[in-house]
Amino acid sequence: MKVAIYSRAIDYEVQSGVQRLFDELIRQHLQPVIHEPFLEKLGSSFVLPDGIESFLESDDLDDSIEFLISLGGDGTLLDTVTLVRDKNIPVLGINFGRLGFLASIGKEELSSAVTALVNRTFVVDKRSLIHLDANRPLFGEVPYGLNEFAIHKTDTSPMIKIHTYLNGEFLNTYWADGLIVATPTGSTGYSLSCSGPVVFPDSASFVITPVAPHNLNVRPIVVPDNNIISFEVEGRAENFICVLDSRKEIVDKQVQLAVRSEAFTLSLIRLNENNFLQTLRTKLSWGLDTRNSEGENKF
Repeated sequence: MKVAIYSRAIDYEVQSGVQRLFDELIRQHLQPVIHEPFLEKLGSSFVLPDGIESFLESDDLDDSIEFLISLGGDGTLLDTVTLVRDKNIPVLGINFGRLGFLASIGKEELSSAVTALVNRTFVVDKRSLIHLDANRPLFGEVPYGLNEFAIHKTDTSPMIKIHTYLNGEFLNTYWADGLIVATPTGSTGYSLSCSGPVVFPDSASFVITPVAPHNLNVRPIVVPDNNIISFEVEGRAENFICVLDSRKEIVDKQVQLAVRSEAFTLSLIRLNENNFLQTLRTKLSWGLDTRNSEGENKF
């Protein structure tokens, strides 16, 4: 059984955890296939099996790859969307970062996570993606993201006006620094920091959240994800910024933009004992009552 391994880089303090993962994979007869830039960074500091295989891009992930393991934080896991694409390879996120909302499996769970892969005792969550359509090529072969699409003013420009439409019908004009359209997965990310609501991963919706709006009566809104959301941007500057997850492009304000739900999903692995509500409580302190020493509500 082959398992692809992706990571941006590994800090010194987590090297022992990475080595334990490789040791566990080999012990349980799983063959790691490592992303080439990561393999080069590993160098001679790690003990790897002879004849280790590697991959560089999405086309190298063939049908022999059964899983992809992301080592790092949530940003690292977001990168895997550009590698997995529509191949339906389940992704397991192991958190070597800070928060680990998507990459929710801790370093202490390495052994049980590998065992779950071998025995297939895990749960696969199908996470919807957001797709960008434009009248000029944007974001190459990967015009979609897991968390959100966002429009931003450039750093020093005044606020912009974003005329927004649902299936061609006018919704609102946002006078703001930007606008976020988040998937349910992305509702706990950038949108949340701009006062957007938390929605469940399977809610089949988009969250439209303004960034620093100039109107006091403008609030985030949740719409079904079978809508096509289109935009016209006005501003004093000639350019603005388009963002898909952690990728960005600078475009001129004449560009025509629309977002919709992607035709395929990302398969995200979680262990049976982990679920969305538990992650909300442990990662975002949802419902935490600091008046209780145990940190739990009592009725």
